[in-house]
This record gives sequence, C-alpha cells and structure tokens, in this order.
Amino acid sequence: MAEGGAFRRYGIYVVPEGEFYEAASAWLGWDTAAGVTLPHPEVEGLPGDPADLTATPRKYGFHGTIKPPFRLAEGTDAEALDAAARAFCDDRPPVEIPALEVRRLGGFVAIVPAEPSPALSGLAGATVAALDAFRAPPSGAELARRRKSGLTDRQDRLLRDWGYPYVMEEFRFHLTLTGKLPLDDAETARAALARHFAPLLPAPFRIASLCLVGEDAEGLFHLVHRYTLAG
Repeated sequence: MAEGGAFRRYGIYVVPEGEFYEAASAWLGWDTAAGVTLPHPEVEGLPGDPADLTATPRKYGFHGTIKPPFRLAEGTDAEALDAAARAFCDDRPPVEIPALEVRRLGGFVAIVPAEPSPALSGLAGATVAALDAFRAPPSGAELARRRKSGLTDRQDRLLRDWGYPYVMEEFRFHLTLTGKLPLDDAETARAALARHFAPLLPAPFRIASLCLVGEDAEGLFHLVHRYTLAG
C-alpha cells in the first residue's frame, strides 16, 4: 500500500464496515481497507461474469463518494489534508439513512437510499467546500473528458467551481455495484443483485465516519484514514 504523498489522487468516501462491506467488496473483487483482491461470489441470474460486470468500479472499492478524487494542490500535502479532514469530521454529526435499496441508475447498478436524505446531501456539500483548498484545478484534458458526457450549464459551472459536475445540488449518493451496461442487462443485474444483497442491507444505515482514500500508481484505491463523525 502506498503511503502519504505516494498516492496520486485523494478523495473522501463513505466506506461501510462489517458484513455489508465484506460482501460488497467480494462482489467487486477489491478490498480498499485491506488492499487485497478478492474472489467474486457466485450470484444466480446475472447477465455476465462478475469480473466483467465489475471491471469499471472495482478499482474504487465499495464506497459512496462524498468528495470526488482530486490531485493535491501545489503547496499542500497529505498530512495537512489528513489534519483538515479529521478536524472537519470532529464537528459533524453522524447521518442515518432509514433504508437502502438496489437500483438501476441508467446503465449501471448501485445501492442507494430508498428516499432522499437532506442530511447526507448537506454533509457532502460541506465536505466538498471545506477541503477544497487541497484540490488542484482540473487540467484542460480533464475538463474536456467530463464535458463529453453532456453537461447542463449548472453542471458545467460546478465542474469549474469544484472540479466535478455532480456535487452540491447535483449530488446523488450511491454505492456502485457495476459498470455501465446495456439497459436490459442492467435490469437483469439489478434483480439478481437485489436478491443477493437483500439480507445484507442495513436498516437503518448509519454513516458514522468518513474515510480518506488514496489512488496508487496502478489506479487502485486504498483506505488511508477513517474519521469518526463526532459532532
């Protein structure tokens, strides 16, 4: 596992714990906390091999993005980011989500809150803003890549202001389970994964910590520090 400044990007994630995390990490094939690959489980009714279905999200591990991955700004370092993230979390209370469900979001499948959570959206927006001094501005190539997906004027403004188009009021919390699939395959995968995860979805789902994660030279993300939401 890389240490400190050896990571090329950092982000702030919700990383669940316990049996829920272990099962979802096995599904993806990568454990960010342990930094090891895992064998995929057998899941009935899938439209393809789990290794293929999870190829895109695997490197990120099982997580919900709060502050999207960013390169460190000039003049900052990982130690200062760690201290700022810890201080921020010390002042923020936990968030409780009454229920989760497996849902198809366009062409990919994710676990999401069954109902919108203003408290979680507020936490995400505050995190993005509080730690933004550590984010290097996106390059022209990064901006162009993001804009290829077709952004609204507001999303483009968020991209310029915060380095990512799906923050603040555009934020939608999700724990990704598959890459983008044809719609029929995505629906088939959703149904299979809903059955697979049904006994594992915590109700309520209590977000009691945020995690600093880092991307290593191979593009794999690792859990660097976990901060208790102690406010």
